[in-house]
Amino acid sequence: MRRSQRRHRTVTAYWNDDTLVVLIPARMTRAEEKHWVAEMERKLQRSEPRRPASPKASDEALLARCAQLSGKYLGGTAVPASVRWVPPMRTRWASCTPVDATIRVSDFLRKVPPWVLDYVLVHELAHLREPGHDAAFWALVQRYPKAERAIGYLEGLSAAAGWGISTED
Repeated sequence: MRRSQRRHRTVTAYWNDDTLVVLIPARMTRAEEKHWVAEMERKLQRSEPRRPASPKASDEALLARCAQLSGKYLGGTAVPASVRWVPPMRTRWASCTPVDATIRVSDFLRKVPPWVLDYVLVHELAHLREPGHDAAFWALVQRYPKAERAIGYLEGLSAAAGWGISTED
């Protein structure tokens, strides 16, 4: 908490490593201070989660999981060059660039059940073989037995959180 004589109305917050720093006007009462600290923490947590990555959720673990899923559902033919976690995406759960065989997975998915993350990975792996969302692409994705269930889970999660993220992409 930092109070400033020069600050008159605005409240600002940011993360400094794992510490929340809140800047408020010096004239604010302790009750107002408490309110704004809680409010700014809530806003920052929603827009930029600050939980450390667990060892099992590392980029290497994602790459290894993709290798397993590709072997099981895609005949081992979809091999990404890299798979990594990225800050929360606003419009999609993950993305794939077939040209360089890279996959990026939104941090929003760190806490979903493993079978939901597996669906997203299979979806992105299928893009390495079929770049668009045509019938051939969906035939590959449907090889994952929980595809429809995972799509429903992600649609519900997005709707409940008000994110507006589509499962189409």
